[in-house]
Amino acid sequence: MSHASPHDRPANRLAQETSPYLLQHAHNPVDWHPWGDEAFAKAAAENKPIFLSVGYSACHWCHVMERESFENEGIAAYLNEHYVSIKVDREERPDVDQIYMSAVQLITRRGGWPMSVFLTPEKKPFYGGTYWPPTSRMGMPGFRDILVKLHDYWVNKRDEVENSADQLVGAIDDLAAPEFVSAELNPETIQQATAALVQSADRVHGGFGGAPKFPHAMDIRVLLRGWKRFGDDNALQTALLTLSKMAHGGIYDHLGGGFHRYSTDAFWLVPHFEKMLYDNALLVPAYLEAFQISRDAGYATVVRETLDYVLREMTAPEGGFYSTQDADSEGVEGKFFVWTEKEILEVLGPLDGELFNDCYDVSPRGNWEGHSILNRPRGWSELAALHGMPLEDLEARLKGSRETLLRVRGERVWPGRDDKILSGWNGMMIAAFAQASLVLDEPRYREAAVKGCEFVLGQMRDGAGRLLHSWKEGRARFAAYLDDYACLIDGLVETFQASGRVDFLDAAQQLAEDAIEHFADKEQGGFFYTANDHEQLITRTKDSQDNATPSGNGMMATALLKLARLTSRADLEESAVRTLDYLSGLLAEHPRAAGQALIALDALLGPSPEIVISDAGDGLADQLARKVWDAFLPNKVYARRSKSDASTLELFAGKESGATSQLFLCDRGACQTPVSDLAEAELKIGTLAGHSS
Repeated sequence: MSHASPHDRPANRLAQETSPYLLQHAHNPVDWHPWGDEAFAKAAAENKPIFLSVGYSACHWCHVMERESFENEGIAAYLNEHYVSIKVDREERPDVDQIYMSAVQLITRRGGWPMSVFLTPEKKPFYGGTYWPPTSRMGMPGFRDILVKLHDYWVNKRDEVENSADQLVGAIDDLAAPEFVSAELNPETIQQATAALVQSADRVHGGFGGAPKFPHAMDIRVLLRGWKRFGDDNALQTALLTLSKMAHGGIYDHLGGGFHRYSTDAFWLVPHFEKMLYDNALLVPAYLEAFQISRDAGYATVVRETLDYVLREMTAPEGGFYSTQDADSEGVEGKFFVWTEKEILEVLGPLDGELFNDCYDVSPRGNWEGHSILNRPRGWSELAALHGMPLEDLEARLKGSRETLLRVRGERVWPGRDDKILSGWNGMMIAAFAQASLVLDEPRYREAAVKGCEFVLGQMRDGAGRLLHSWKEGRARFAAYLDDYACLIDGLVETFQASGRVDFLDAAQQLAEDAIEHFADKEQGGFFYTANDHEQLITRTKDSQDNATPSGNGMMATALLKLARLTSRADLEESAVRTLDYLSGLLAEHPRAAGQALIALDALLGPSPEIVISDAGDGLADQLARKVWDAFLPNKVYARRSKSDASTLELFAGKESGATSQLFLCDRGACQTPVSDLAEAELKIGTLAGHSS
């Protein structure tokens, strides 16, 4: 068995791809194919099964399986002789990933990446799993042993293989577009969901369930709405505890800002160190809403640090946002992010170093594999008292130390970055920047949202204006999926609210019309994950349940409701309601799987205020806007009209500015008397927010 250096080998077909994950495998000895007709035609012509390997660039165990098996000359030779091997980036082809993940879950009762599936040339799966070591160990079958056994089955027991594949395809088809028993859309559904989330919460460490712990941003936002709607203090405390524990834990990057993927333990200390664009995009609105409710400046700081991290490390010069940062550097998970006590003392000196180490849990033994993951087990006030210094002095010294350590950390070998740009993930981050620009009154964030919208609209549509999924180095590829449309519509709507750019609202309407034409299920309701003219796969799925990201159907319902109210289009609202009707049984029976749809339902049930500020150029409009965005009004839509605005938007009808700026409050077509007095505006907004101050 030999292991030639990758640089000594000729490149395989993956060298022509755009995905950083596929390019990582371009010099494997495995004769990889990208997903496409060439691979399936070869399998049919040579009468070979297909080995499908699905992963993504920031996946730690994907790297391990590559080193152990795909770089192994002997295993590669066996694969090349007896199989046609296909490598897929799940972030580029989530449609393929969804279908074959269903197969793996049916076979093994679990899922994950790397995903390893064996198919017939007709794309039918007959066996699968996740990571396998190269040889059998610790009760796990070896990858080589599996290859040999399945080759024997393919040659000698083909009928069994074909029968198994047909049965699996039938089972996948049943799962692909589930039909739910219809239920009434009412406030009780949200109340039951709130109670279920509180019951499943960890009331000591925050979060839901035990290890590993994921952020669950949508569920946190459901809890905040449950508190507002029903006065459920347990819901509020559960949400705030979770947000605080995450912000203080090792899952948060205390030097660079932003959140790692998830915590491997129950108390948020040891993360899986990859950073995903979508996690950070989804957590920003949750922290913004917690800040609006609590006025705790710590939540606003988390938002600023997270978005500044995205601007610094995850934003392309063209304005789009990159996908992920790897967990590994120099082949070691977390190496870039962890510290030793000695390192920090050498960088900061004994005085600042000892203070920093005490505040961030850095010790001689470390808290993880001999190193320390920075975290905050104690609050600043307690530490200031312990060290006998004013709170502001403590915070200033620690801020300086963090900046110094971040600069030093930047001299280390960096983790890999997946620099492809995905339209759906960009839609989520655009929405986060737009919302933060208004809540935190930060023009830089509005500019980032505007640039993001301009990039996706300008670079990620085909000649007919249809949205594309992925962009890298000037090349946009792959027909967009449902969540791409839904998240980008939402990002465009939020950026209209932040910038007043009516062209973004127009673009959102066009995308919504495209989505309804090509994705909507006219018979059962809701939307399919792929368009009606998409590549033919073994089934057509519906994305109904939240995973790490919101379900496509839940996000589409959310985005269409906002867009409908801003544009006064009843047809868009009807489509949103039809989608929620389709999901209603899921909401009633499994609310923890449908956080985004519950957010949409809360907006549908209202109150859903429509707020317009007419700006007379007297400075009052800024003060009125500040009152609006300081309040927690989760279901509002908002627009600001300048004196020179000639828009024909129906929302603006009868709301021209007079001698002074005015605030207009409406709900479902019923409008209150406009106000120009700041105190009166504050009282009206406070009443909407559920308090009178």
